[in-house]
Amino acid sequence: MEYLYVRVVKARDLPTNELTGSLDPYVEVRLGDNTYKTRHFEKTSNPEWNQTFAFSQDRIQASVLEVTVKDKYISNDDFVGRLMFDLCCEIPKMVPPENLVPQWYRLKDRSGSSKVNGELLLALWMGAPADETFPEAWHSDAFAVSSADVLANVRSKVYLLPKLWYLRVNVIEVQDLTPSDMYRIPLPQVFVKAILGIQTCCTKVSTGMTINPFWNEDLMFVAAEPFDQLLILTVEDKVSPNKDEVLGRFAIPLSYVDMRLDEKPVTCKWYELEKQVKVDGEKKKKVGFASKILMRICLEGGYHVLDESTCYSSDLRPTAKQLCKSSIGVLELGILNAQGLKPMKRQDGQETTDAYCVAKYGQKWVGTRTITDSLSPTWNEHYTWEVFDPCTVITIGVFDNCRPQGGDKSEGAKDSRIGKVRIRLSTLETGRVYTHSYPLMLFDTTGLRKTGEICLTMRFICSSSLNMTYMYSQPLLPKMHYLRRLAQKRVDDLRHHAQQIVIMRLSRADPSLGKEVVEYMFDEEYSLWSIRKSRVNIFRLMGILEAVAKRFDQICNWRNPITTFLIHIMFIILVLNPNLILPAFFLSLSVISLWNYKWRPVHPSLTDTSLSCADTALKDELSEEFDSFPTSFSSGIVSMRYDRLRMIAGRIQTVVGDWATQGERLLSLRSWRDPRATAVLVIFCLVAAIVVYITPFQVLLEGEKVPKKLHLSMIFRELRWK
Repeated sequence: MEYLYVRVVKARDLPTNELTGSLDPYVEVRLGDNTYKTRHFEKTSNPEWNQTFAFSQDRIQASVLEVTVKDKYISNDDFVGRLMFDLCCEIPKMVPPENLVPQWYRLKDRSGSSKVNGELLLALWMGAPADETFPEAWHSDAFAVSSADVLANVRSKVYLLPKLWYLRVNVIEVQDLTPSDMYRIPLPQVFVKAILGIQTCCTKVSTGMTINPFWNEDLMFVAAEPFDQLLILTVEDKVSPNKDEVLGRFAIPLSYVDMRLDEKPVTCKWYELEKQVKVDGEKKKKVGFASKILMRICLEGGYHVLDESTCYSSDLRPTAKQLCKSSIGVLELGILNAQGLKPMKRQDGQETTDAYCVAKYGQKWVGTRTITDSLSPTWNEHYTWEVFDPCTVITIGVFDNCRPQGGDKSEGAKDSRIGKVRIRLSTLETGRVYTHSYPLMLFDTTGLRKTGEICLTMRFICSSSLNMTYMYSQPLLPKMHYLRRLAQKRVDDLRHHAQQIVIMRLSRADPSLGKEVVEYMFDEEYSLWSIRKSRVNIFRLMGILEAVAKRFDQICNWRNPITTFLIHIMFIILVLNPNLILPAFFLSLSVISLWNYKWRPVHPSLTDTSLSCADTALKDELSEEFDSFPTSFSSGIVSMRYDRLRMIAGRIQTVVGDWATQGERLLSLRSWRDPRATAVLVIFCLVAAIVVYITPFQVLLEGEKVPKKLHLSMIFRELRWK
């Protein structure tokens, strides 16, 4: 994709304004309907701009490029001089890393003569997006942008997420507490509160009600590098339901905390607590006293901090660099264009869209430049990532930028969602280039609708097939997740804290990435309950069972005679030789998989809207699914939804109760609660034991096909042998 580059470097010896006696120069670059302006300098005849403008080939609508130097006067901008370039003539083409040296051009007046004083240093060439000036150039795709501050938000950008760690605080015990009222009844009810940034965790209230309470309880936090925060712990006494008294305080910088790479416990240490007391009724003074707290504090390097759902995770490596494996390859992604985008906003009476893409994989997030006022934008941008695990997912989201049209995020303006695509790397063949259009589906309170298509090209290059095969034999998460499991509720809480840390870091970047964009890429509302998701999961389980039952029914009813005949032959062989059961199972599984190879998918799978029930969800179900937490609806609607939830939960309760009843009946057969049923069970078990003992295994399975005489002779022969 070619671009016309115009680099305006500086000017010299420009004439001053006759009225003001000074000059505030700037340069205006015009090509057809596209006009760019450099920033202006006050009271100088030798300004230096060093700005580059890029015009995409499809937006070159004229054959003449006009570069004009003007004076920014109070009432009207005055003409200083200009240059005209005929684009029909040969323009030099540069291929990176070639760099064209700018040249001095003498300015001309309106008639085209060189009577005007002053010269302009600029360069003009045709290049590609790989040119080193491309990221910092003003693009014709964003011709509506007129501010340098806004320009930074429409350019391509790369974000590197901070490395996240789990912080474990094991609170063991406290000794020699000194409550303000030593003789208070009841005795002190002590707990420990830990604070790290915006995260707060508390232990349970001690059950001993003594001045030496004991807990041995773990508190978990998410910490981000660099470790410039303080971990603050306070020992508090629950004086009343609404009042807590601080008995001691301790603070430690995270940079002083030990790092743990395996399951071996760190050494526990005693830390002295300090207490604040009031002096003269107002001032507070820190005093040391004998109270101590015993704790283990460590940064967990063996875990992977889950900041997104495991099903859609793009990085599963342990936090500690020492435990990370080498990369197995490289993922190349080309974001080409989008077609048929829906208008997302109205500007000057016209519906428009200022689209850009965000791609997320691992710790590297990238954002394409914004194409303004276009429903069929073309980006043609290329990005690469290192791949450490093939069982990961890359996410590409398309958004509408609110900045070019005057939106200010400080005033509440947000980037609108257009759609999102997820691609699992394990579905890509190594070395193959995929170029495909993916539908963009937007699912919100109005339902499911298609908002356009995005064309992507990608290639997964594997550097070592042996390492990639080895990764398939490893568990999905680092081994610490299995050696010291975290409760699901704790994992969900830590995931939320990790997402908040990433949101804050990206919002402080310049240019920033909005909170609404990060939440959509993370799919933060994924863990919230909804009727539609519950119905989908039930249908998925039913689909698996129905697939097995359908295949069994086809075999029993001879729908495919050849398959049924082969299965019967295999069954007879296995009856005669039971040792072949497992080898035959694995062999048949491999043969079936090889047979299905010719029907393998050509492109990565797309979203199945019927499977997700998104196209059949009711309006009330959608409003409940996309409701905030806690809810923002009125008490009447919440009461109606609660009653509906009670009805659904009642059905589930009945089914689970029936299963439990049948299980209890089976267990109660041994307890003689029903004497007749237990007696029948005893007699049946005795008879079955005798029959199984004296009857050969083959006869039990094929007893109906063996003649009666042969059957009796085999039994007697078995008894004689025994």
